[in-house]
Amino acid sequence: MDIDLIEKYIKDTYHNSSDLITRKIKIKNKNILYVFLESVSSDDKISDFMMKKISKITNSRNLFNHLKNSLPNSHILISNDLNDCFTKLASGFTCLFIDKEKEYIQIETKSILDRGITESTSEAIIRGPKDSFTENIVTNIGLIRKRIKDHNLFFDEIIIGRRSKTKVIVSYIGGVAEKKNILRIKKKLAKIDIDGILDSGYIRDFLNPKNNTFFPKIKSTERPDLASYELLNGKIIVMMDNSPFVLIIPAFLTDYIMNTEDLYQKSGNVNFTRILRFLAFILTIITPGFYIAVTTFNQEIIPDELLISLASQREGVPFPTAIEAFIMMITFEILRESDIRLPSKMGAAISIVGALVLGEAAVAAGIVAPIVIIVVAITSICGLVFTDIDFVNAIRWWRLIFLIFGALAGIIGIVIASIIFINKLATITTLDEPFLTPISPLYFKELKNSITKEPTNKTKERPTYLTHNTKKIGEK
Repeated sequence: MDIDLIEKYIKDTYHNSSDLITRKIKIKNKNILYVFLESVSSDDKISDFMMKKISKITNSRNLFNHLKNSLPNSHILISNDLNDCFTKLASGFTCLFIDKEKEYIQIETKSILDRGITESTSEAIIRGPKDSFTENIVTNIGLIRKRIKDHNLFFDEIIIGRRSKTKVIVSYIGGVAEKKNILRIKKKLAKIDIDGILDSGYIRDFLNPKNNTFFPKIKSTERPDLASYELLNGKIIVMMDNSPFVLIIPAFLTDYIMNTEDLYQKSGNVNFTRILRFLAFILTIITPGFYIAVTTFNQEIIPDELLISLASQREGVPFPTAIEAFIMMITFEILRESDIRLPSKMGAAISIVGALVLGEAAVAAGIVAPIVIIVVAITSICGLVFTDIDFVNAIRWWRLIFLIFGALAGIIGIVIASIIFINKLATITTLDEPFLTPISPLYFKELKNSITKEPTNKTKERPTYLTHNTKKIGEK
């Protein structure tokens, strides 16, 4: 290779980009060219390790082999494909060319561009490990490796993106996860043909091309302890470089009711909180529609004293009950969205102003009745129990559907909406398993550790719908 032509070719390809650094040096009678991108490479690593070693070379005979075998770096690759150089440069490698040699050396000199390991920002942690995944995929693999030290824990790499060349890892425990599911996920990932993927959310749509439901069939998490727990149960996780969110496949309704911290608490306390979450799930969806149904169409259900009180509260209110509830629900969703997007200190102030001042002002102005504020508050508080944004969005849609059916047909409409809701949940599948598993179809043994929680020392088997290797605790 002629290093002058190589340098010109690389510079022309990058259009003399400001972060492209090329330098030629001469060792005895041999010309050497090294190239790197200072935006993703560490100049200290290049200067302190690579260049110090090269500058000490006194014999230029067989220089290529000498450098290949003596450079102090554990990630050294040899290539003869010049186009491969561009991918490696963008990945933080330095490419070392020696004049008249057919091959060149790729040396990893990656700069640390990621934040350190911090506490999860999307999943509150009260009890349990405080570390969370980061944008560095090597760090994420390490967070799982330090929890599961089994040699059967595999991390299979797939490169996705014509331009981004993003590293995606499929992780599973061999002999525990089902082979057919592993192959199915890998096949879907291999078929992805896109310019680039910027977050694991991109992958979700390709793994679930038939998006015929509001409910998510793939769960995402920032918590390594949850990912490790699911791997031990026979699930598969997909992680990608530059994203702190790991995908867990498959995901069922009970996975969104369960909280990671349930694993670290006494089963009796967990049983109570899980029942509360199931109750909150039902209330947050059905409450506004049910209130509209009974106050508009089925007033005979309401006790006379309460009906008189509700009627007096509605004096002077210009809107129908359905419009009142819809306005307040939309207002709350806007407040919630602003709370999420604004910085934390400002967000808290906005929430207080929105909840107290706007609600009280709306009642005082006669725009809505006080009972509507209570109904929307109960609905919203129950919805705050769930943190997964995709699951929350599904709840929002179904809440609106129940509201419309209740406003059109009263209790009969609520019953119809409930039938549609249950039927829809029952028809969702994830990796060919029903979304309502283990409730429907009924797996009695697994039900004891999904809706409720068994003590850890009595949970001797993995779920049979996830793996055939069910034995979890050995018998002594």
